[in-house]
Amino acid sequence: MDRFFSQKICDRCCGSLENGRTMSMFNEQCICMTCKDKETKDPDYRKAQDREREEIQKGNFNFKGIRGR
Repeated sequence: MDRFFSQKICDRCCGSLENGRTMSMFNEQCICMTCKDKETKDPDYRKAQDREREEIQKGNFNFKGIRGR
């Protein structure tokens, strides 16, 4: 099983993923919903969304994000 679905703690804040998880728009971190809310307030969030959309349209489904590690 993919680590994304089996891990128990947020890669960013080390909080629980019990109440939901998502992939960061900035990198490949699995983050909790609290971190996701904070991430959406980042000035570069829209840029990250647009860039990911562009990559998917090109067929790149493994984009590392604009701040990829």
